[in-house]
Amino acid sequence: MGLRAYIARRIVYSVVLIFFVITLNFIIFMLLPGDPTELFVNPRAVWGAEQRQRQEQLLRDLWGIGDPIHVRYAKYVVNMFTWQFGESMTVAQGVPVSTKIQEYLPNTILLMGGSVILAIVIGVFLGVLAAYKRGGLFDTANVTISMAFNSLPVFWMGMMFILIFFTTLGWLPIGHVTPGGWITNPPKPLAISGSLPNTVFSVNLGETLRYFSGRITHLILPMATLTLFQYGAFLLLTRATMLEALTEDYIVTARAKGVAERNVLYKHALKNASLPLITSAAISLGFMFSGAIITETVYTWAGLGTLIYKSISFLDYNILQALFYVIGLCVIIANFIADILYGIIDPRIKYG
Repeated sequence: MGLRAYIARRIVYSVVLIFFVITLNFIIFMLLPGDPTELFVNPRAVWGAEQRQRQEQLLRDLWGIGDPIHVRYAKYVVNMFTWQFGESMTVAQGVPVSTKIQEYLPNTILLMGGSVILAIVIGVFLGVLAAYKRGGLFDTANVTISMAFNSLPVFWMGMMFILIFFTTLGWLPIGHVTPGGWITNPPKPLAISGSLPNTVFSVNLGETLRYFSGRITHLILPMATLTLFQYGAFLLLTRATMLEALTEDYIVTARAKGVAERNVLYKHALKNASLPLITSAAISLGFMFSGAIITETVYTWAGLGTLIYKSISFLDYNILQALFYVIGLCVIIANFIADILYGIIDPRIKYG
């Protein structure tokens, strides 16, 4: 089977998986106990039982809860595929769910994307060196430290960082995405003057530096927490795969031919040991859009993890359904890309 046929087959499989995710998501929220309409009828209102039932029925009709289950499922599938997630019920009443996701998404991509990439780079680099110097002090120290950081509760790490770098040293802010002063005096790195068609754009260097310094200083602690928590898994996986690859005959042959040790490690051994790393990296990047609920809560970071926490607390089913679907979709796409990369990196893999 050629590459094109393999990609076409994988696309079909991915579409089937998306239908499965949508169906499972629908079933999960169908099985949740209780009647959601009871949450939105004012319990303090002086209504009789009949009036209250009438209000609840109006909400059921508005949300389509009273429709037959197959009708609701068909509407749900169409809405998911067309990204019509409805409106927030409690977290931001009346605001479209897609708008709330767009508001929180950039912060999650910045925090989670940056920390995952840093964890992969640091973990792979140190894992290769640990495998190369296996059994030595460097190997033992790195494995011990990585396992320690990977085992510590992430909320405890976050609180310790706040205690050290904010409370004790005063070097970094306690949390939030931007400085509090930006509410009344936000930075304006881009100045616009004139009118169309003679509009002039100019960059204010001082305001630009103020913007980036404010964002970076608030990003350091949560990103450091997540990076230290995650890099150990990539280090241990890299070390294990490299130890196996370094015993292969082609590595002995490459060294016998006088190939530089750096090339032996990175161009020969790591390339052939990278398939499990690609899988792990794809899963991590796919779940990136779930945010980091605990870390974002500790640092009051306005990301998707915080949005999930708020939605769970206030039972905002519309936001939860949309986020679960987006997370599942991202994981499927990430695994699809990983499958394609397998054949590009390792020509021995046959598409069959």
